[in-house]
Amino acid sequence: MKKLIINGGKKLSGNVTITGAKNSAVALIPASILADSPVTLEGVPDIQDVHSLIEILNVMNVKTDFDGSTLVIDPTEMVSIPMPSGKIQSLRASYYFMGALLTKYGQGVVGLPGGCFLGPRPIDQHLKGFRALGATVENELGAMYLRTPEEGLVGTRIYLDVVSIGATINVLLAAVKAKGKTIIENAAREPEIIDVATLLNNMGAKIRGAGTDILRIEGVEELHGCRHTVIPDRIEAGTYLALAGAAGSDILVQNVIVEHLEGPLAKMEEMGVPMEIGEDSVRVKEAQSPLKPVDVKTLPYPGFATDLQQPLTPLMLKAVGESSILDTIYAKRVKHIPELVRMGAKARVEGDLILLEGPSKLKGVEVEASDLRAGACLVIAGLMAEGTTTITGVENILRGYDHIVEKLTALGADIKMIEADDDI
Repeated sequence: MKKLIINGGKKLSGNVTITGAKNSAVALIPASILADSPVTLEGVPDIQDVHSLIEILNVMNVKTDFDGSTLVIDPTEMVSIPMPSGKIQSLRASYYFMGALLTKYGQGVVGLPGGCFLGPRPIDQHLKGFRALGATVENELGAMYLRTPEEGLVGTRIYLDVVSIGATINVLLAAVKAKGKTIIENAAREPEIIDVATLLNNMGAKIRGAGTDILRIEGVEELHGCRHTVIPDRIEAGTYLALAGAAGSDILVQNVIVEHLEGPLAKMEEMGVPMEIGEDSVRVKEAQSPLKPVDVKTLPYPGFATDLQQPLTPLMLKAVGESSILDTIYAKRVKHIPELVRMGAKARVEGDLILLEGPSKLKGVEVEASDLRAGACLVIAGLMAEGTTTITGVENILRGYDHIVEKLTALGADIKMIEADDDI
């Protein structure tokens, strides 16, 4: 077990470079096994979720070579075996192997997925899509058994009852080699879906409509290897933008796609955070006047991302007056609030609404990162707080943030990671 020790209250400055998108990488890696020759992914984040997926690939005899940013995946000697349940339960994105294995082998055994608990996150839309393509899906002793009929999967029209990134990608993976045409309606529009579709098209797939709510897929017989660069991580970018506004004096956030950040940038501008927006960077300066309160409502893309409501919370605590957050994606994404209250925040949860009263002066205490983005929130709060903040549950943070200690140290933060039994 690891802990983060943060001595807060310092104004941070400098440059930080955003790495490849976690939510893309965890789908691109399972998608790569559909190729009949090696796939090279560039800009892959060096995070725990990526290493967990690599371990799953290695168990299935897929050769991998990861140097910290470039990942080569060679599936030419891959074998289809039941997925290792321990890794599945620690990593929700492992469910993308369902669609990939179904397409590659016509069958697969996959344990039920894990990841951060943010309330119910059913996979019924994934299974609905698989069944519409002709697959049978059975839950046996906590594992999903997927099988296709002898004639294979057949393209069809599929309407997703809810907008789901995971279901959109999983059905897309299952449909790329199905016979005929598949149309996915009410598809998610996130940039990560465009990234996966771009990889698959580079591999020889025929996918149109990525980035809209209707995807059209013409099934192909073969997919080949290629080279692909992962898009920058909009959630990591939004996290460092919020950090810059909350604890920075002058921070340049580099390697961003500004169009992917319209939600958080609009809210920070509404608050009065001074920003200079470039082609692929955003510079955030310290506000010279009090910040204004805002109301945030999370929505499917291009709305405000649910993954960014927790990292934005500490910045909202600096505003004068009452701010609110309504998460329409994961209403139970509130575990960061009791931890912030322990640090001195004036915050509460009423029904599905998070209410924040600012400005709140934070003090360093011991807090727990209950999930990935709650951890990012507490890191920012710790950097703002007076005194020493100790964060447990650091493994959750390392699942999604590449070299976070090194990046923050380069900005001037007093932060270190220790083993829990080390002498602080």
